[in-house]
Amino acid sequence: MMINKKILFHFTFFALTLFITAFLYASFNSSEAHRFGGFRCGSGHYNGTYVKDCDYDADANELECQMAVTGGRKRFDNCACEVTCTRVIADCGAACACQSEKETPVTIQHITDEFIFHRRWLIKMVWEAHVLPALMLMTEQISAMAVQQMMIVGTFFDAKHQLETQRLLQEMQADAHKKFHPSEGMCQFGTNMRALAASDHKTGLNQTAISTRIQSRSLLSGDGISGSGSRDESRSRMATFKQFYCNSADIAGAMAQICNNNDAERINRDIDVTSIMDRAKTLDIDYSNPNITKDETDILALATNLYGENLFPYIPEEKMATAQGAYIQKGASAYMDIRALLAKRSVAEAAYAAQLADRTPGTGNGLTYMISILEKMGFTEEQAIELLGEKPSYRAQMDLLAKMLYQTPNFYTDLYDKPANVDRKIVSMQAIALMQGRDKYRSSLRREAIESVLLETMLYDLEQEMINNARSASSNNLVLDNLRGLD
Repeated sequence: MMINKKILFHFTFFALTLFITAFLYASFNSSEAHRFGGFRCGSGHYNGTYVKDCDYDADANELECQMAVTGGRKRFDNCACEVTCTRVIADCGAACACQSEKETPVTIQHITDEFIFHRRWLIKMVWEAHVLPALMLMTEQISAMAVQQMMIVGTFFDAKHQLETQRLLQEMQADAHKKFHPSEGMCQFGTNMRALAASDHKTGLNQTAISTRIQSRSLLSGDGISGSGSRDESRSRMATFKQFYCNSADIAGAMAQICNNNDAERINRDIDVTSIMDRAKTLDIDYSNPNITKDETDILALATNLYGENLFPYIPEEKMATAQGAYIQKGASAYMDIRALLAKRSVAEAAYAAQLADRTPGTGNGLTYMISILEKMGFTEEQAIELLGEKPSYRAQMDLLAKMLYQTPNFYTDLYDKPANVDRKIVSMQAIALMQGRDKYRSSLRREAIESVLLETMLYDLEQEMINNARSASSNNLVLDNLRGLD
């Protein structure tokens, strides 16, 4: 807008200059003519003399002309017909009419000279002396302003790119802070999982130990009391019952004379699956320690009442084989039937051992953080330790991660967190779900094995019937073949 005003100013100055010049030129010619009555004549010849710029005085009937060669001005007494002057020619009458054609070239030359003079004045004085320098200054100023404006525009671009880059870096910093800054809720998953793998491995070892102990009792093997026979084993079970599991209030108080139990917490634990499986999430079972605990005794007593409460009779060695090592059919066949039955029973015993192994103590790593979670749910430290155990089992840890962790309001309020942390929690929950799925898979394998054994047991009587029929048919065919041979 500033540049437009300057251009307008210069062009206005140029037009005004032209107007003033034309006005002054006309005024000068008019004032010179009025000196002699207001008539200005052109140039021409008078008595062989070339004159120009003649002025006619009508009152004196005289001419005053500029001498073209010698210079100076000269007055003539009468009308000089050779001099071109429109008013003079009109006043001189017909005698001057012949001079009109004579003065035409002089008039044209005068006009040409005036145009040349005006052109020089316009170029030298107006254009070169005033307009051109002004336009040059204006061009220089416009160029300087354009450069300055481009510098300003460039500064704006620099500032724009700087601010955009700075904003981008800030956005990336904020995004990184949002994505890579873990929350406390996210850390709970990782902290409470670090002992899970070791506890799971320890579970497999304890399951093997429990299954081996139950099987040893059924086979009357090892250093157990059952190795000396079913009678000694029954006496041992009765003594254990009187000392630990007897309830004096049972059978309308008739057991009061028998019971010798001073621990009320262990009453009927040899037959109460709920008190062992569901009351505590961690049982004090560690077969790597030679010291026998209450839970170790209780689970074996319960297993005795669940699987094979009556042992198979002891088969003497002489009933199994001769002194030369040849087996005796009757004794060996009976023992093989016993083993077949024990194999079917071991499938059910493996499920029991697996349930107990999940509740055996873990490594104890991370107990402090587990207690902290339970304290937020209203538990005291003593109650948390009683629920989880001093070394939480695999089952206790999975219950905490897959169930109890979501029973606190803090879990849901922590979802008002960064989207990246929420996604990490979702992935952690999916990982826990995968571990649960793996546990379900192992449980389904045991269930399939139990169902297959159950089907085999249900078909046992039909199988024996079919075997007997086949043997009978085979015997009849043999008799018929013998009779045909006699013929």
